[in-house]
Amino acid sequence: MSLDPSIAARLKRNEAGLFTAVVQQHGTGDVLMVAWMDDDALARTLQTREATYFSRSRGEQWIKGATSGHTQYVRSVRLDCDGDSVLLEVDQVGGACHTGDHSCFDADLLLGDA
Repeated sequence: MSLDPSIAARLKRNEAGLFTAVVQQHGTGDVLMVAWMDDDALARTLQTREATYFSRSRGEQWIKGATSGHTQYVRSVRLDCDGDSVLLEVDQVGGACHTGDHSCFDADLLLGDA
């Protein structure tokens, strides 16, 4: 799978060829997680609607939920104004976090409403 050249031309990648993916729950807007993507992961995500990311520690792509069953069906993908990140709106099945939590941001509240 290859990324549409018109999309690829708009992306700004880091030195490793990666860009940030922010993942949001469809319907509620809850931020579930932040991950990395490369062009191939984005192309696969756009083509299959299965959220696919790039693991920096393993140096390979991974499909969210392939081993855990905690899948993400991608409803929409948006490119930010600078081209250095994408926003995925997903239907999350199970926990989005590797800890099993609904969100990777459930554990530590650093500042709440005043």
